[in-house]
Amino acid sequence: MIKTVSKITLLGLVIAFSACADKEEKVEPKPYVATFECKQENVLAPRWTCIPSVDSFYAGVGIANKSAAGMAHMRKVAMMNGRSDLTQQIATQVKDKMQGFTQTTGNGQNETVDAVTKAVTDQAANIKLSNSKAIDMWNAPSGALYVLMVVPAADVNSVIKNAVKTSFNNDNAKWQDFKASQAFDALNKEFPTN
Repeated sequence: MIKTVSKITLLGLVIAFSACADKEEKVEPKPYVATFECKQENVLAPRWTCIPSVDSFYAGVGIANKSAAGMAHMRKVAMMNGRSDLTQQIATQVKDKMQGFTQTTGNGQNETVDAVTKAVTDQAANIKLSNSKAIDMWNAPSGALYVLMVVPAADVNSVIKNAVKTSFNNDNAKWQDFKASQAFDALNKEFPTN
């Protein structure tokens, strides 16, 4: 009888430990909290020097090293580099948006989509950035000048939309397919001009 009670007690303890093990709280990892402190030359810098972003504008950063030619020269060099960065930013965004747009519309075959994307990207890369302007500047500890350059997205998007329409219009059958689909709505969504 004592052996039976001992076995029952032991069995009870095993079940109790099992039950406790099931009730242990699971430890969840803490969520990752991103910090957006931007550092240039190991000092805190304006966020736009790392991630150029301005609502309703395409944005790029230009940098000019300290020069004996003076601040005016540095500003011109930084703005020129900023326009170059803007062109690259626009070309990259156009390519990404065009892929999304052409997949959404389902127009043509891959060759047609690739041809339209290439034509639009080439035209966007050749956009004269006459409406671009510097909207912020920052001097780094080394004396380098950082310039935030922007161009209105609506201006660029208007050129892009016209290029898309022209590219599709070059082949009448593709143009009719383009017009018959909901492509205009998709085009306006990808490249808003309002």
